[in-house]
Amino acid sequence: MINQKTTLPLLFLFWGLLGFAQDDDGEYITFNDRKNVVHGVYLGLSTYFGEIEGEDTYIGGLKVAYVANRQFEVGFMANILYSQQDIFNPRTVNNDDIVAVYGGLHLEPILFGKNRVSLSFPLLIGGGGMGYVDHDAVRRDENVDLDDDDIDAIFVLEPGMNVLFNVSRYVQLEAGIRYRMSSKIDLAQSPLERINGFSGGIGVKLGVFNMGRNRYRKQLD
Repeated sequence: MINQKTTLPLLFLFWGLLGFAQDDDGEYITFNDRKNVVHGVYLGLSTYFGEIEGEDTYIGGLKVAYVANRQFEVGFMANILYSQQDIFNPRTVNNDDIVAVYGGLHLEPILFGKNRVSLSFPLLIGGGGMGYVDHDAVRRDENVDLDDDDIDAIFVLEPGMNVLFNVSRYVQLEAGIRYRMSSKIDLAQSPLERINGFSGGIGVKLGVFNMGRNRYRKQLD
């Protein structure tokens, strides 16, 4: 009798606590709901090395973009290009290099965006200007100016392919290649018709990509 009197209250207490815990847990649910669009934004910096007509060419880039569901990017990108052409300019009687500044719409479809390593196909559609700069002044690290007679507007289309490394929710690295296609250059005595050429390089993106953060606890009605 003593054992029954002791055991029954303990059982009722256990059932009561279990029922309370179940009621408490039943008020919330933890789930993954990121089948909808995952938003992200970032600021990206890149550096590329390539060639124009066989001469060394350096490109630095800056872009701001919105990322939709880690599947597609849209934003703005701007590049500055310097190519060591050493072109003789009869107007100034100097050997000149070329500098181009261009930018425009950045589009980038992404494959396997939810994986640690993914593949993308960036495309830049835009325009800007290019012109001669004094080769010797650049080599001496002096200030260089573009003369109005040595500047021309250009249209640029630059497709490419990138491998993306998702380091964290806030950092992404990229490495890839591009091919730059420009409209025809209309500069007096210029041996270059276009600034077309391949380039390859690396970049870093800093922002919020919402990677790996798709668990939520929601209170039920």
